Amino acid sequence: MSIPDKNNPFPLEGYNRLCFLKNCIKNPNISVGDYTYYDDFEDVVNFEKNVKYHFDFIGDKLLIGKFCMIASGTTFIMNGANHLTDAISSYPFAIFGADWKDAMEGKSYPSKGDTVIGNDVWIGYNATIMPGVQIGDGAIIGSNATVTSDVEPYAIVGGNPARLIRKRFSDTEIEKLLKLSWWDWPIGKITNNLQALTGNRFQELIKSSNN
Repeated sequence: MSIPDKNNPFPLEGYNRLCFLKNCIKNPNISVGDYTYYDDFEDVVNFEKNVKYHFDFIGDKLLIGKFCMIASGTTFIMNGANHLTDAISSYPFAIFGADWKDAMEGKSYPSKGDTVIGNDVWIGYNATIMPGVQIGDGAIIGSNATVTSDVEPYAIVGGNPARLIRKRFSDTEIEKLLKLSWWDWPIGKITNNLQALTGNRFQELIKSSNN
């Protein structure tokens, strides 16, 4: 059995603009699962450049699951971009120090927590994911979408702000898929069941999952 090497940064021979992303990430506050790939029109280093306002002192994390597909131009806006919205001014006086250094004493900038991308998520070209968003397993994010709120598993969303277009499967089928969690199978089992995984016969997949 010959299986792509999850530890190979560039799994497509002779093509260095698609990478298994976990092997190309340096920021410890970004976590990426096995076989998730990023494809960039120019250079894969653009991925981390497009994780914006990700400051160490804030401590928020970008967590991405396994077998995700992330297209060129995808941007993640992190919590460092947040300003005060319920104050008279949203200007960040305190960051400039001097006599302004205590402007935020007893206050804090808003934070929406970690940004979490599930497994088997496809994020289309030039999509933008806002801080603290959670995208469920199997979801599809349309090109140029701006995702401002959580996305349910196996939902297809698009637009600005992103709205539900449709669900990929019925609620019953989605429940079964989430229970199967095929992305957590041993890689040999995944390989043996590729025909079922790339088809749409649920009974075949369920039967195959027992093998």
